[in-house]
Amino acid sequence: MARSFRYYEKKRGHRRTGSPALASAGETAFFAALLTLGCGGLIVLFVTLVVPQWRVNVEFVQQACKVRDKEIKEARDKDGLHFAPKIKIEYEVGGETNRAWTYDIQNTAFSRREDAQAVLDQFDLYDKVKDNLYPCWYNPANPGEAVLIRGYRLWIWLVFTVPIAFVLIGAGGLIYAWLHWGKSAERQAASAQRGQQRDRFAAVDGDDRRYPFVPQGADVTNSPGTRLRFRLPAARPAGWRLFGATVFCLVWNACVAVAMVLAARGFLAGRPDWIFTILILPFLLIGAGALVLLIRGALIATGIGPTLVEISAHPLRPGGQYRLFVSQAGALRMNLLRASLVCEESAAYRQGTNTRTETQEVYRQELLRREAFRIQRGRPFETEFELRVPDHAMHSFVAEHNQVGWRLVVEGEAADWPSFSRAFTVIVQPGNGEAD
Repeated sequence: MARSFRYYEKKRGHRRTGSPALASAGETAFFAALLTLGCGGLIVLFVTLVVPQWRVNVEFVQQACKVRDKEIKEARDKDGLHFAPKIKIEYEVGGETNRAWTYDIQNTAFSRREDAQAVLDQFDLYDKVKDNLYPCWYNPANPGEAVLIRGYRLWIWLVFTVPIAFVLIGAGGLIYAWLHWGKSAERQAASAQRGQQRDRFAAVDGDDRRYPFVPQGADVTNSPGTRLRFRLPAARPAGWRLFGATVFCLVWNACVAVAMVLAARGFLAGRPDWIFTILILPFLLIGAGALVLLIRGALIATGIGPTLVEISAHPLRPGGQYRLFVSQAGALRMNLLRASLVCEESAAYRQGTNTRTETQEVYRQELLRREAFRIQRGRPFETEFELRVPDHAMHSFVAEHNQVGWRLVVEGEAADWPSFSRAFTVIVQPGNGEAD
């Protein structure tokens, strides 16, 4: 009887590959653990840090109190000796006198005695002559509980970035594992390839295709143009890239910030951890690079206006001539704007257990070049020009391991702005008119 759940798949040469179902189960368990840890961490931090501060700021009642005594309590843990300021206050609630040793709701402790002493120096013992009273806040449900200070501390919210990162990674991993459950690397690659051919290059005239490996490009012809027949879609929309870069930058730098705060506290306490600090530096550099790329992408997305490209006919044929219309918006002083027809060839191959893809540009034809001009706000730069596909151009091709793709690339260099490049996919069909 065949087993429905196998630890190994069939042999490949002299080795056996792991079961995709077992691998998927392992991935699911791993990401579920991350999600559980993240959710548990959020709950613990919320209950222990946020709720007490919220109660003090919302539920506690203000009252005048007398300072009767002050002291510093010492406690030792794995991080060393800590000093907590404690102040004995006396206050009346409903005609009854209450006394409590307190400072804040979090029982704050300092790594240096001088810091704790500085807190005590802010409060003087009660003097009948001066009648020096201080405001305090007590719990109406338990009048014996009181604090001398209240408010929200910003560093607490930085701590939440760690469990939030666990939640995001765990949830994203579970979605990924669910979508790829029980699929080997080969099946995933084949499914992605078929999906790409179906979604991006669906047939225009139904499912009867003469060229099974030539994409038809229905997404190219489903948007009519205002000047010419079709408006070309961007090959890589910037919105999702910018969103992904923002999420990565925020989560990564938040985690690095928490690590830097922990390292700084060690230095301030006179116990620097140099190994931990050195280990943080590469992550800090990655975070800085991600921030630079995010700012650059945001500048291009917000400061440089949209680029529109329209074409007179589609798909293209070798030797065919077509009209192109390019519109570039934004208040810019352009040093250079050019449009080119580019052909790229991609090859996917196996290297050990990994799949690698190499892409090489094999052809480039410059169609438009404008230098040193200004684009006024609300008046985009617009121009029309001719495109002639080379007579012996290789047609577009999509197979499991090889692709040949054609694109119209608009590149710009604007003064005081990052350079930008925006690509628009076009399809070149075989020119002989015969089915391959």
